[in-house]
Amino acid sequence: MANASRKEILSKVYKMVPPMLESFHKGQLGRVGVIGGSEDYTGAPYFSAMASAKLGCDMSHVICEPGAGAVIKTYSPNLMVHPYMRQAKNLGSNESAESVAEEVIGMLSRLHVIVIGPGLGRDSLMQDTCARVIQEARKKNLPFVLDADGLFLAQTRPELVHGYKECILTPNVVEFGRLAKAKGLDVSEGAPETVCARLASAFGGVTIIQKGKVDYISNGEQTLVSEGEGGYKRSGGQGDTLTGSLATLLAWRAAYLDKIWDHDGDLGAAELLTLAAYGGSTITRECSRIAFKDKGRALQAGDLTEHVHQAFLNTVGEPGAKPNM
Repeated sequence: MANASRKEILSKVYKMVPPMLESFHKGQLGRVGVIGGSEDYTGAPYFSAMASAKLGCDMSHVICEPGAGAVIKTYSPNLMVHPYMRQAKNLGSNESAESVAEEVIGMLSRLHVIVIGPGLGRDSLMQDTCARVIQEARKKNLPFVLDADGLFLAQTRPELVHGYKECILTPNVVEFGRLAKAKGLDVSEGAPETVCARLASAFGGVTIIQKGKVDYISNGEQTLVSEGEGGYKRSGGQGDTLTGSLATLLAWRAAYLDKIWDHDGDLGAAELLTLAAYGGSTITRECSRIAFKDKGRALQAGDLTEHVHQAFLNTVGEPGAKPNM
């Protein structure tokens, strides 16, 4: 697939998209949990969870700090908000780090995939809770996406993600450099796709989406380049649309592997994860392009949210309809 064209790769992404069938019940087409949302950052988890919902997952959850939860609930009644996280200063007298982690971990059996990082912050208890969640997710073989301050965990405690093939990291150029430093890699020389592959290998085969002018996607063995046109405005929060889109595609991957609809089953778990990464990148770049065409210099992260579905139709296409690629 490394030398395949954009059209060929997207035609494979198309195959993993569940059709809309009368026989499906609530939750089969995706249950996503976004873990983050501190007092200071309420937009990021909302943008991520709403992207997952707009792309088509059935149930989008946000697991966050109570202060963030009260705000996020006012953004949309479509999200399920769980105020289970705690910053150290807000830990109640009848609570402990263990009790907080247990409440969050209790959600995992209800989810197909989790996103860790949007609006998380660097608070020690928030970070420690997510470290515990990652450990439990690995035991359950639950896929997860790390972004923003979730990547700080991969940087400072790389053993949490090392070797876990069900993990996607989504660093920007600065975060990529920090991850490389954590692994003792010099990424100042070499072709970008080679550098991305080296870092993915250094992390034991996790999948990395190196965001930039083009996105480089690699698990160390296979590298793809996502070159779709995007917008020129670099407002904060656009990466949250990527994490939410990735989460839904990973949930659809689970539905494909569980064969909840009739298909030929010719795509394996590893290839599907790479396809989910490529599809998420492609949809987000197209979403950015559409939003920038509409808003120009005034574009904000929230402007991408309303275009997620159209970006999906433009790039991947609805099952039963001819893909527009």
